[in-house]
Amino acid sequence: MNKLIIATNNQGKVREIKSIFAGVYEDVQSLKDAGIVADVEEDGKTFLENARKKAVEISKLVDCDVLADDSGLCVDALDGAPGIYSARYAGDGHCDEDNNAKLVADMAAVPDGQRGGKFVCAMVLAREGREVTHTIGEVHGEILRAPAGAGGFGYDPLFFVKEYGKTFGELPADVKNKISHRSRALAELKAILTK
Repeated sequence: MNKLIIATNNQGKVREIKSIFAGVYEDVQSLKDAGIVADVEEDGKTFLENARKKAVEISKLVDCDVLADDSGLCVDALDGAPGIYSARYAGDGHCDEDNNAKLVADMAAVPDGQRGGKFVCAMVLAREGREVTHTIGEVHGEILRAPAGAGGFGYDPLFFVKEYGKTFGELPADVKNKISHRSRALAELKAILTK
């Protein structure tokens, strides 16, 4: 396949997707790389609705495949929050550190053993204003009381994966890319595209 535009300007996501989709598309670009300025309002009630809206709207502007995702952290003790509001959990204009600080504060009274959560990623591939296919990936872990590790982005330093005894912020990128919610959704999508 020739060209894929990733409907994001989040460089962490772009790096992750490029590494997984190497060989599937000859050219993989972010919105910025492609010179596209578009602000699609994420007003859906689910990750899938938000991803679908982004992919379909951007695909109307270009003559190639568009991949959009919506992902976030769903914490059991917070009834699934921050969920679709993960990127702006501490409010609009706040950074990863602010979101992490709010999560630590909101989880302060939650006892060990009840700090489970999952990262969820919905991926939608669209072409010419229509959804072609979608996938959903999840990875389960526990929310720490303080960040550990400087790698990754978002909530990675607070998300502890028992099987590896480390947070996403501590795991090497190649390991995280094999087990993350995004990589699971992308692996399924890659399998569909390369059948």
